[in-house]
Amino acid sequence: MSTASESPYVQGVHLERTDENVREIAALAGVLGEPAGIGGLLDDLKWPARRSRAPRLLGRAVREAWRWDDYDERDELWYPQGISTSADSSDTGDIQGRRVVVTTWYSTGKDGIKRGSRVTFVDLDAGNYRHVLLVVPVLDKTGQLVLKPMNIHAGGIVWAGPYLHVAATNRGFVTARVDDIMRVPGDDDHPDQLGIEGRLLHSFGHRYVLPVRFTYQAHTDEGHEKLRYSFMSLDRSSDPPGLVAGEYAANPDATTRLARYRLDPSTWQLSVGDDGFSRPLALDDGGVRRMQGAVIAAGRYHVTVSNGPWGPGTVYAGRPGSMKRHRWALPMGPEDLSYWPSTDRLWSITEHPRRRWIVSMDRAFFS
Repeated sequence: MSTASESPYVQGVHLERTDENVREIAALAGVLGEPAGIGGLLDDLKWPARRSRAPRLLGRAVREAWRWDDYDERDELWYPQGISTSADSSDTGDIQGRRVVVTTWYSTGKDGIKRGSRVTFVDLDAGNYRHVLLVVPVLDKTGQLVLKPMNIHAGGIVWAGPYLHVAATNRGFVTARVDDIMRVPGDDDHPDQLGIEGRLLHSFGHRYVLPVRFTYQAHTDEGHEKLRYSFMSLDRSSDPPGLVAGEYAANPDATTRLARYRLDPSTWQLSVGDDGFSRPLALDDGGVRRMQGAVIAAGRYHVTVSNGPWGPGTVYAGRPGSMKRHRWALPMGPEDLSYWPSTDRLWSITEHPRRRWIVSMDRAFFS
């Protein structure tokens, strides 16, 4: 079998994984105690996710829909972006008997404070959720632990095994492990602060934090243009499974490429060549202008396109370069996409305040 630096892998762009933040995460656990992990978090979900009674009114393809609580529904300091599910993480489609959706949000900084990005776990059956702040633990020159926000747009996410891969645009993507989710003790009296004061940790008001383990840094071979990792999804149609990434582009001159990488099923990390790089199996130029998410289902690409804060969302389906447009398929402002094979449903998320939903769609609608 060829490695990720030989044919049939595509030359021109590649990713390189950084060293793992082992010491830094251990230092953070020294402050917060043993991680709660995904199990501890799911037992401590708090905010209500309200199921819509009339999901079909939200779009022609919508079959189920959930809304956030009133505060998150109108919040202009955080915008939802990426989506993945327990069907990506587990062959059974659930985590500890729960159907779970995980989403990403980025901080807008509209109040002058950039809070980075976060992930949110939603128990679809219990109808509740909780936010988890993504953090970057750093040991300074004196060995002191410093906590920094993960300042990325977080336009997509893949929950692969125990890992969360989160899109970071020009950087590539970052990876965290759900077993590293840590609970912040006590009440945070400084919701606008992030950092450590003695044994106290401030986390922008979040009860849980998740440290990033490493980054897949985006690189470009000479004479090629760097790939932008605007969104991501898991491709379970291949064996071994793959990771799909694509580019958002509003400018007519910008590229709209779609890339597929091979994942190692034993580690859920990208396959690596002898040169230490991960290269795509395919790099297609036939994406769609202003695409916000892309996923492969039933051998075809499905791509979301937003038509602004008031226009219903569009889904394109087919092969790159020849996709069919399905108008009014989604609510306004659709973002990332994920596929749930056992139910043949596509999942997406919408971003605009007061018009925010998690939605599922019948994949067959786009056949």
